[in-house]
Amino acid sequence: MFLKNAWYVACKPEEIEGKPLGRKVCNEAIVFYRQADGSPAAVEDFCPHRGAPLSLGYVSDGKLVCGYHGLEMGCDGKAIAMPGQRVRGFPCIKSYAADERHGFIWVWPGDKEQADPALIPDLHWANNPEWAYGGGYYHVRCDYRLMVDNLMDLTHETYVHSGSIGQKEIDETPCVTKVDGDHVTVSRFMNDLPEAPPFWKMALRGHGLPDDQRVDRWQVCHFTPPTHVMIEVGVALAGQGGKDAPADRKVYAVVVDFITPETETSHHYFWGMARHFRPQDPALTRAIREGQSKVFGEDLQMLERQQLNISQWPDRKLLMLNIDAGGMQSRKVIERLLTAERSAAADRLSAASTAEMAQ
Repeated sequence: MFLKNAWYVACKPEEIEGKPLGRKVCNEAIVFYRQADGSPAAVEDFCPHRGAPLSLGYVSDGKLVCGYHGLEMGCDGKAIAMPGQRVRGFPCIKSYAADERHGFIWVWPGDKEQADPALIPDLHWANNPEWAYGGGYYHVRCDYRLMVDNLMDLTHETYVHSGSIGQKEIDETPCVTKVDGDHVTVSRFMNDLPEAPPFWKMALRGHGLPDDQRVDRWQVCHFTPPTHVMIEVGVALAGQGGKDAPADRKVYAVVVDFITPETETSHHYFWGMARHFRPQDPALTRAIREGQSKVFGEDLQMLERQQLNISQWPDRKLLMLNIDAGGMQSRKVIERLLTAERSAAADRLSAASTAEMAQ
């Protein structure tokens, strides 16, 4: 169901400042905290003494301390000390690879030995002063793949987001879906529209551009494993080159979507927008974040009710239309990589069994 040998966003850095954070990722109960040197650590959220959640404890001098009986745990999952007790024989708990990069704490819920920090996505906008970023977090009670479907098929904007980013031209303009290895792209270019929708009118005004003129609009959705979706979006004054228009004639941004599975029917959704205009304007950042929060909030009820229906009628077959191609191709990538991951795990298990028998 989940790709485990991959990097996922686990939390924002401020969530582990001075305290541990318990969060389930891919059905793995994990506690995140900072070590003495400030680097993030992640171990199983399970005290080997009595099974208490370590996330209910605290951090002391970079060590995770169980809040039940004071057992100190190391970042390698080994017990360090406990008042009045010897801990050398205590069983280890699982530890996970964790890293801090691009303003997020990342975790590798699978085989720690395979975790390569170089595989964390390169977010070109994250440390670039020409870009500004604002975002947030939602806990969503639905299968993470439903969110991928939602983001790779933006025709729903006409209906779900009619008061913010939706407009009928989205429905009327065909999209193009392409697959390049593990990368799925869905593109839609809408030219010479009578006007921009409300959210984009606000963005145009924020960039000092008129909001009552004809515009060109674009949406280019990028899916990459395990569950990341980046969407190039924007509007330009009509006839100026659309997506390739000069910077002073357009508002251009990347909608950032990190979808981290929690269970089979829930996920963590880290959303935001990186914009390439007026980066030094904090008021504009706040306005865009508030507008985006409203947009994503509109998706929540639809997705969670969709999950309830699917869970209630699991045998009902869903239709697949042309507009669903991006989500379907993304699911195919996930399934192919899942099959490869399971096969590799089976091969390692078989090799270990053979080696054990040979001894």
